[in-house]
Amino acid sequence: MEFKEYQEKSRKTAVYPNIGDNFVYPTLGLSGEAGEVAEKIKKVIRDKGGVVDDETRELIKKELGDVLWYVAQIASELNLSLDDVAEGNIKKLADRLERGKLGGSGDER
Repeated sequence: MEFKEYQEKSRKTAVYPNIGDNFVYPTLGLSGEAGEVAEKIKKVIRDKGGVVDDETRELIKKELGDVLWYVAQIASELNLSLDDVAEGNIKKLADRLERGKLGGSGDER
């Protein structure tokens, strides 16, 4: 599936207050879902010696899908295409790689 198709299909399932004029709601949802991914990874470290088994991999996959859904809704709320977001990110990272600046911190490195 392409990002454009995902963004269009996921938008049909978006139900929240003031849809189309509410970037806050999906932003808060993204934070919660990212926390759920982190929680599952934490439990892998705590309970499974850092080994991700098939069951946990599937659980994380579902949570990552929820993360993707919220990213798509934020993009839609801001009239951004996920394709453009992805393309811009790859260009930024390729530039950093070329300049030897993948490590470190700061948005403008």
